[in-house]
Formats: sequence, C-alpha cells, structure tokens
Amino acid sequence: MNAALMPALIVLATVAATELAAVLIHRHVMHGFGWGWHRSHHEAHDALLEENDLYAVVFTGLAVALMAAGHWVAPLFWIAVGLAVYGLLYFIVHDGLVHQRWPFRHVPRRGYLKRLYQAHKMHHAIEGRDGTVSFGFLYAPPLEKLRSDLRRKGALRP
Repeated sequence: MNAALMPALIVLATVAATELAAVLIHRHVMHGFGWGWHRSHHEAHDALLEENDLYAVVFTGLAVALMAAGHWVAPLFWIAVGLAVYGLLYFIVHDGLVHQRWPFRHVPRRGYLKRLYQAHKMHHAIEGRDGTVSFGFLYAPPLEKLRSDLRRKGALRP
C-alpha cells in the first residue's frame, strides 16, 4: 500500500469512528450521567460559551495527548488528526450551521445539510434529556423516521 495513503485512511476511518462514538456518547453520557454539562446546550441563553463546551475541551485534550503520543507511535498522530478534523466539522456544522453560534447565518434548503439541520432541530424538540431523537452530529437518520419517533413520544401531532 502507498505510504501516503495509509495516513489518509487512518484519518478518514477516525472521522467515521468518531461519529459512531459521538452518537453513543451523546445518547448515553450527555443525555445520561453527563447531563449536568450538556443541559446548558438544551436551554436558551445569550452567553458566548456554555457548560456543554467542556466536552469539546475534554475531546481536544484527548486529541492533543494522542498527537504527543504519536511522536513514539506514528498511527496515534494520524488518529489525533482525524479527531481534530471531526472537531472542525462539528464546529462548522453543529455550532455554526445548526445553532448559528458564530456569524454563519445560512439555513440549508435541500440535500444533506438540510436533513442534518432538521434532524438536530428535532433533537431539541423535546425538553429535557429523555425522549429525544437523532444523536449524531454529522449523520442524521431519515427525517420521516425521526418524525414518526417524535409522534410516538407525543412531541409532534399526528
């Protein structure tokens, strides 16, 4: 295999694996025992930062540690790069596009970004931590499935 291809594959695989991990972490940690930090993300506020941003600090710390360890074990460096790429995508898509936390005032009208935008809005349709849908940040289930789940939970009218 081409020596330059392996780092790219590690980065891409890490981005994909991080989205899978993010779904599980969002569902079971952030909406579970970690709700104390995540609650701020589900409540209205005018502050620039929210307690939920502490999760980004933790994951950035992990990426930095892996980057440092990559000095001795090269693949760990590329895994760290994959985490950093995922973090950048999260910042652009979730914080920028969906929540408009920085001057990014575009609401997508079609395609993948519209589906992602609407799915995350559905995630916030239920108050509190229980009964929410769509826990991914870069992947969204089909919108009709999410609407059906929300109707079943009583958050949307039939």
